[in-house]
Amino acid sequence: MKLSRNFSLQELTKSEAAIRKDIDNTPSEEVINNLTTLCNMVLQKVRDSHGAVTITSGYRSPELNKAIGGSTTSDHCKGLAADFEVAGLDNKELAKWIIDNLIFKQLILEFYTPGEPNSGWIHCSWIPEGRREQFMHAYKSEGKTKYKPIIGKA
Repeated sequence: MKLSRNFSLQELTKSEAAIRKDIDNTPSEEVINNLTTLCNMVLQKVRDSHGAVTITSGYRSPELNKAIGGSTTSDHCKGLAADFEVAGLDNKELAKWIIDNLIFKQLILEFYTPGEPNSGWIHCSWIPEGRREQFMHAYKSEGKTKYKPIIGKA
């Protein structure tokens, strides 16, 4: 099933963890509608501008999200968020482009190391209303994931 011109439901729901743990990751109609909107408002626009987008995490059923240690309030469980990157493009540059060109709820530059353009990935969520356009950097400190706000333009 196509969600946008270049994105399918399969690539937004595929999960190696779900396969390994035998967890059903089938989304509801509401989640499919949310994924369609996410694809059209964020992912397709990134693809149109920068080429192929690799989705590393899209929809996660609540059971799958719990199994991988995800946040209990994760937008992934509602089909409103995806983690992704574009081959050959520095993730910080991609974050800057998204901030400058798209409307979103939250953008997290996850586990990016300055000077290492292939490090980390982008987490971006979208909702039709109540957007807070929050920008953060996720990093590990003392074995725990921590977040700090990015002030200004990434």
